[in-house]
Amino acid sequence: MSDLAGLEIRDCEVSGLKIVDCYGEQISIGGGFDRVVVNDVDVTAFVEGELDRQHPARALAREAVTAEDYRAAWSVIGDDWRRTFERAGRLPQDLLHERVDDEWSFVETHRHLLFAADAWVGNAVLEEDDPYHPLGFPAGAMPEADAAGLGLRLSARPSLEEVLAARRDRTSSVQRFLDSLTDDELDRVCGRKPADPYPDDRYVVRRCLTVVLKEEAEHHRYAVRDLAVLESR
Repeated sequence: MSDLAGLEIRDCEVSGLKIVDCYGEQISIGGGFDRVVVNDVDVTAFVEGELDRQHPARALAREAVTAEDYRAAWSVIGDDWRRTFERAGRLPQDLLHERVDDEWSFVETHRHLLFAADAWVGNAVLEEDDPYHPLGFPAGAMPEADAAGLGLRLSARPSLEEVLAARRDRTSSVQRFLDSLTDDELDRVCGRKPADPYPDDRYVVRRCLTVVLKEEAEHHRYAVRDLAVLESR
């Protein structure tokens, strides 16, 4: 028998992972899974349904099909964030730089969403000349040299207001694009990929917008989860 107490698996491909005849307490599992079975019970639909109940923007982001669907999802996500900004504003600024369980801090979360908008909309969809804000924060899998090549300053420690000022500029740009979006435009093939380190692939407007909506919805879920911990301190 092996003692795996305290084991943490992070950012791994785990298809086919099987845990049998084990025991423990306080087991936590998070990620994107097609099917999860616990003690011979498929809990996938239950978990997804409960997450959608708690965070309706998730379903709107996932199920958007028409231009109007994308506008509606973006509007709900914006309302969610406005309420959460008010909540975060009541905390000391230092706590907003603090990580909970080694997840991104509130400030880092918004740096990441800044990058997501820059890559998937500013670069891929709008093909802007200078799409990447230096405070953007890509996913951890991007090598630091590639991030530097995009002009990103990963080691920067900006205030929340600095990041939100950049975020407001980007969300306004996304809003303007969505305001004029048509159903036909959704299937236009983008002339660029999100960033050079990304794989060569067929990127269409629909795919890019869906990524941004899902990123916003999921990271909002993580943010409110971690804010509850910070508030308890």
